[in-house]
Amino acid sequence: MVVEEHQNPMIDAIAVNSAPATLWENEGDDARNTKELLILNLSRKLLRGDLEFRIEAAREIRNLLRNSPVKSSSRSKIADAGVIPPLVHMLISANLDARHASLIALLNLAVRNERNKIEIVKAGAVSPLIQILKLNNASLRELATAAILSLSAAPPNKATIITSGVPPLLVQMLSSGSVQGKVDAVTALHNLSACKEYSSSIIDATAVSPLIRLLRECKKHSKFAEKATALIEMILSNSQFGRNAITSCEAGILTLVETVEDGSPLSIEHAVGALLSLCRSDRNKYRKLVLKEGAIPGLLSSTVEGTSKTRGRARTLLELLRETPREKQMAPLVLEKIVYGIAVQVDGAKKAAETAKKLLQDMVHRSMELSITSIHHKATSCATTPDFTSKSTS
Repeated sequence: MVVEEHQNPMIDAIAVNSAPATLWENEGDDARNTKELLILNLSRKLLRGDLEFRIEAAREIRNLLRNSPVKSSSRSKIADAGVIPPLVHMLISANLDARHASLIALLNLAVRNERNKIEIVKAGAVSPLIQILKLNNASLRELATAAILSLSAAPPNKATIITSGVPPLLVQMLSSGSVQGKVDAVTALHNLSACKEYSSSIIDATAVSPLIRLLRECKKHSKFAEKATALIEMILSNSQFGRNAITSCEAGILTLVETVEDGSPLSIEHAVGALLSLCRSDRNKYRKLVLKEGAIPGLLSSTVEGTSKTRGRARTLLELLRETPREKQMAPLVLEKIVYGIAVQVDGAKKAAETAKKLLQDMVHRSMELSITSIHHKATSCATTPDFTSKSTS
């Protein structure tokens, strides 16, 4: 699973190289020495200064780093001056300006620097971040969520973040946060789900409703939709409470069906997987609910156009949706060959995929009880079916 942190405009702004040089590279010895002395002075302020001096130093760190290229050594050099522990300590200050300044400084130190991410967590940042996530302060909560997003991108940090109790607070952000806070919360949860040791227990049924609502409102082919559907699939495959929750929330199954129809290949894969988890858990309970939302056209299309995993899942789900499951498992690639055989005959090989999708959508008007053999006879009566296996997987 790809781990990401670069999903927040604030983090983007930190990461953008808007200066021609780093703090030290391409500079003379005098300038380099001057800046190294500046960093040492900032470190002294953070370690020994009063609160106002520490707030000022945190803001200066942010100003020094915001124009620094991501690949420069400046973030590591500043961290080596010992600034991380005092910045983490500022997170528990009663002074909100101190918390804000330290959060921004730590975000700048962490962006695209895994060593600093690990050091920030080792310095004890997770516990005060949890306290900030509980505050009734939208701005600080959003910054804390962005910090968790960044820190969760480092594999060594995942278990600590999960076991500290962060995921439930991120789930709360899905309902009460700003738009950016919700995006960051989903991305952070997606990052944490890569920790296989705890993946099944990261989020529970309470996340289903807000995730469905966010998925319903976003573009189904977006990266955000891919993360949201991955989380939904994870919940439905591991939790009966989660499966119950999706039937209770508004347009829950319909949103998954729409994602199968309009999503990116990865979103479709997760959405089909989520629907399959429902029907595998209790076919009698969920079969009619899935059929009621018009899932057949999208599923038929997925047996032809989806990823290899999607095609297998879609075929299995179609079998479960039959009123009387077939005694023999559907032969692999039969549907694909039938539909592509018709599509090639109608519009030629170049437009076969587009034509096949339209033909599959028309098949919803046919009875689910019509056997695959009968469909094959009708297709082959028009033309001999070519071998299109390589086309369907290209």
